[in-house]
Amino acid sequence: MRIAIPREVVAGETRVAIIPQMIPTLTRDKHEVFVETGAGLGASFSDEEYREAGATIISHPQALYEGAQVILKVQPPASMHPSANCPEADLFPLGASYVGFLAPLDRPDVIRAFLARKISGFSVEYIPRITRAQSMDVLSSMSTVTGYKAVLLAADHMRKMIPLLMTAAGTVPPATVLILGAGVAGLQAIATAKRLGAKVEAFDPRPAVKEQVKSLGASFVEMEVPDDVETAGGYAKEQSEEFLKKEREAIEGRLPKVDAVISTAQIFGKRAPVLITDAMVRRMRPGSVIVDLAAEQGGNCELTKAGETVERHGVFIIGPVNLAASLPVDASRMYSKNITTLFRLLFPKVDSSPDFTDEVIAKSCITHGGDIVNDHIKSVLSKEQP
Repeated sequence: MRIAIPREVVAGETRVAIIPQMIPTLTRDKHEVFVETGAGLGASFSDEEYREAGATIISHPQALYEGAQVILKVQPPASMHPSANCPEADLFPLGASYVGFLAPLDRPDVIRAFLARKISGFSVEYIPRITRAQSMDVLSSMSTVTGYKAVLLAADHMRKMIPLLMTAAGTVPPATVLILGAGVAGLQAIATAKRLGAKVEAFDPRPAVKEQVKSLGASFVEMEVPDDVETAGGYAKEQSEEFLKKEREAIEGRLPKVDAVISTAQIFGKRAPVLITDAMVRRMRPGSVIVDLAAEQGGNCELTKAGETVERHGVFIIGPVNLAASLPVDASRMYSKNITTLFRLLFPKVDSSPDFTDEVIAKSCITHGGDIVNDHIKSVLSKEQP
């Protein structure tokens, strides 16, 4: 198969779908890999490294996509390709397969283009969270990166040091960091904050994660919870306003004592729950920090502005966007491993086709043969059509 690895054109995206070290894995399976000039530069991988690994370097996107059977990307196709002067999806060959982030509910224009061109679109966000798919779980990999970087952002904006220090000038108490949400990002944030010497507390409505939190050395903030706080797929469920009120009450009691909050609570396909209100921010210490990893989904703090750092009531509120792209070397390394594993499941042989009886393949496929094959996406998008 002819595989195309384009240079990402979305502003701020520095990751690349496949790093040079993964090229031999694909070529050993008799695939041809074509990489656009400069595709890996944002992540510090040179064209020469790709050549030495066995890839062919192509200068222009039109030439890269010509004859491509599979396109491996990070970001969803851009609405307008800056050098081709057309929607990026319009460059994809008829009947090709796409593997990468797709954001189908946010990008109906891309879905329409895929339908018109009969492109099989596999969205990495929809890979089911089952044991067999862990090696393909892009969301968990990127959450590991963002959870780590969120703590560093908090440390950079805090007006005190993090670890306990005993000096001739006296004892410096450790910073207290509160983590909201103990998913992959939250657990990585806990581990990072502990390594830096912080006193760490964590809140999550799922009692099942209590042992994980405690195993990392953090204390667990508890509250009464219903039995159905997560889906069968391992994602948090959207809860009632009454339940959110109880969550806020549990969190509010901790805020006056913390120096930083790392907020990671998200609901797949929904707006993030508001866990910190304006009134709650007023109770925080001056100079404290909130890093809201749910900023792109509306934010866990009602004062969050995506892509901005704002100061309200003496508190710095950071709303990072595409935080994984700030650490592109390791983010690309993990993404590349995930997507290569998924590709080999989709196409185990050069001349093979995806087996749609496979749960991972069936659930990650959004479009195929000119139709939307994901029932949820099909239902939502059909309701939005005039």
